[in-house]
Amino acid sequence: MNSEILKGDGEKVIGTCAFCEGKGVDPFELFYKQSVCQVCSGRGRVTVHGPVTTCAYCNGTGVHLHRRLVCTVCGGKGMVSIKEPMEICPQCKGKGLMPGQYLPCLTCHGKGVIKKVISDQ
Repeated sequence: MNSEILKGDGEKVIGTCAFCEGKGVDPFELFYKQSVCQVCSGRGRVTVHGPVTTCAYCNGTGVHLHRRLVCTVCGGKGMVSIKEPMEICPQCKGKGLMPGQYLPCLTCHGKGVIKKVISDQ
């Protein structure tokens, strides 16, 4: 499940916690069934400074690829802050990771987008 934006004013975006899907409990029950979510501290909501986009590295799930860990790019929130104007990362083609690797792209830091360079000509 991707993080759902509940409220946003451009500066601050409040959304559903992607890691626990808004339930407030650890989805993997690592310690016990009612463990509090480590991302949202049991609230089911997270705050990210806007503007935001879906985390390309975890596809907005908040879970690190092939692991039961919090995504290292978005911190489990499912969305990341960006700088506008933006463009698709030329290195990873917007996927957030390099082909054949499990680490975030070094150019966009796993976001899938980079700040667009505007030249004054």
